[in-house]
Amino acid sequence: MPNKKSAEKELRKTVKRNAANKKVASKLKDLVKTSIKQIKANDKKVKEDYTKTIKAIDKAAKKGIIKKNNASRKKSRLMKKINALK
Repeated sequence: MPNKKSAEKELRKTVKRNAANKKVASKLKDLVKTSIKQIKANDKKVKEDYTKTIKAIDKAAKKGIIKKNNASRKKSRLMKKINALK
């Protein structure tokens, strides 16, 4: 438990930020999983839906929720799987 007023406020801010970041990370995970399921099911719709996934990955990297190399790796692996769908 924080002893100072400023530390209490910082704790409140941290809790709020963690909740927001967790929400974004969860949504990102769901989008990636959905894309992978579509790829495994040989669904051609994945080519239209991947833009949403890529956009979410980029946003998460920009906000610092995932690191930029992690984002790049996720996008690369996803595109590799999508291109192999042909």
